[in-house]
Amino acid sequence: MFVRTPEERIGIIESGKRLGEILDQVTSMVAPGITTGFLDSEAERLILAGGDVPAFKGYTPEGARRPYPATLCISVNDEVVHGIPGDRVLKEGDIVSLDLGLAHDGCITDSAVTVAVGKTTKQAYDLMDATRDALEAAIFAARPGNRIGDISFVTGDAFKGTGFSVVKQLGGHAVGHAVHEEPFIANAGHPGTGQEIKTGMVLALEPIANAGKAAVGIAPDGYTYRSKDGSLSAHFEHTILIEADQTLVITRRPSELA
Repeated sequence: MFVRTPEERIGIIESGKRLGEILDQVTSMVAPGITTGFLDSEAERLILAGGDVPAFKGYTPEGARRPYPATLCISVNDEVVHGIPGDRVLKEGDIVSLDLGLAHDGCITDSAVTVAVGKTTKQAYDLMDATRDALEAAIFAARPGNRIGDISFVTGDAFKGTGFSVVKQLGGHAVGHAVHEEPFIANAGHPGTGQEIKTGMVLALEPIANAGKAAVGIAPDGYTYRSKDGSLSAHFEHTILIEADQTLVITRRPSELA
């Protein structure tokens, strides 16, 4: 994991600001009748218009058979993460995760939000609320002197009593110079374990939970994870910068700050 210099922090903060603004704009386009491919093309258009680069498109994660073919990861209903956009038409009542990465002057940030398409079920809203709350708990635990296991612990613990299952197979990571950097940040774990959190670290925290059981499997496309029992899944993510006196959430969307 890299600890950022003051100059790099400026670039990381600007990258996160741009990403948050674009993800907000794309989220506002989610509606019944819209295709996932349209949302992807709009995300790419907005990133390129700002002089930046989609961080996911053409990226080949470890173990993948081919580069990721799109700008956005769009996962609908029982799709957990890394869904590939295309001709799928969103319907009233769906929930959709939008996961976006942006590179600004070589500084990479990563963020995700899950939203309803029109109106959806109480279970879906409760799942999204619980996953969003878990992300805020994780951000609060990310402080200098704590350890990565402290983040993992509070993330998993946030789902106790909700009736939902945190997906332990997937989780967050460091970010900045590459889309995925070490360490992996599990969504459940033991406090006081793992690498120490230090000033200057940049982390992407991403709780993921299913309405049913936690088990997930990967689709034939080699990217899309789905819940094995077909239950709904939600995913929220922010990139954070660890400072000595505060943790900066650098991918906050303007709608979150309103």
